[in-house]
Amino acid sequence: MMQTYKTGNSMDPGTMPPDFGSPADPLTEAVSFIRRHLRIMLLTFFVTIATALLYLVAAVPTFTATSKLVIDAKAPPIDAASASTMVESQIAIIKSEGLARVVIRKLGLAEDPEFGARSGGLRGMIKSIFQLVGLIKPETEFNVMRRALQSFDRKLSARRLGLTYIVEMTFDSVDPERAAKILNTVAETHIAAQMEAKFKSGLRDEQWVKDRMTELTGQASAAQKAVADYQAVDAGKAAKMQGDLRDLEANAETSAKAYDNFLRMLRYMEAQQQSSNIEAHLLIEASRPLDASSPKVVIVLGISLVGGVLFGIAIGFLRDLLGWGIRSAGDDATASSVVVLQQGEASVANQNHAPAALSPLRR
Repeated sequence: MMQTYKTGNSMDPGTMPPDFGSPADPLTEAVSFIRRHLRIMLLTFFVTIATALLYLVAAVPTFTATSKLVIDAKAPPIDAASASTMVESQIAIIKSEGLARVVIRKLGLAEDPEFGARSGGLRGMIKSIFQLVGLIKPETEFNVMRRALQSFDRKLSARRLGLTYIVEMTFDSVDPERAAKILNTVAETHIAAQMEAKFKSGLRDEQWVKDRMTELTGQASAAQKAVADYQAVDAGKAAKMQGDLRDLEANAETSAKAYDNFLRMLRYMEAQQQSSNIEAHLLIEASRPLDASSPKVVIVLGISLVGGVLFGIAIGFLRDLLGWGIRSAGDDATASSVVVLQQGEASVANQNHAPAALSPLRR
């Protein structure tokens, strides 16, 4: 009897161990993905970079000037909330429309094209023609000032630095010299307005005290004169008017005391006029900025680089989902898949024919 041999390929396919993927499969798939979509990814990347460069070339650079004010409080606030309220009040005054109007009129910004005035280019010419034919209403001084105020408010900013008494002010402009000049004018106007308001308030209070003192002086003089007149009469009549005389002397003394009190108040208010409770001083004057604050070249290029890569990958995934990438760039991958399938079919055929080839040997 012949011994029957079994080949290694006669193993039952159902008992074969599972086929685990190779660790290099994800890397292989990534390389294959890049090969399939390399052209579209490069195209997307370069288009994104070109768009960013065009933006940097076309964008008008903006320069930001910076200055700092310190709020000098003669009487320290009771708590942090009071200090915050005091500083925020100064910021509100700096950002107020009244101060902006003064600066705009002083520097003639309402006629500046940067602040909304009509330019002399093609746009201004077309607008003038429309106004002549009645399609657009003529510009009024109110409209021009409102546009200038809106533009001025967008360009000016003020904020408190931490918990300090320092206010940082910034102003944006296409001209660095103009940005520094406008910001310094804002600081000077704010300080001058505070001093003027303090002076006017002191004058009003001082005038009221002076008027009151004049009135009291007249009352005191009249009371003293009445006392002297009563003392000048003969003794018989004076004895009957002792009560009235005491009243007149009391009125004269009261008027004199009131006069002294108001005199002290006047001197106190004169001293207060020299030193206000809250004053603002220019800590750092605005100077010409050297570099543009926008657009930021590094940030724009960085975003375009990352965005171009991610956008290209997203387009690649979309092409795979729609089946475009496999049909257009997969000749080599398709050929490899066909070879693998043919090898698998040949292996299965060999397993099926091995028992038939060995059957004569068993007899």
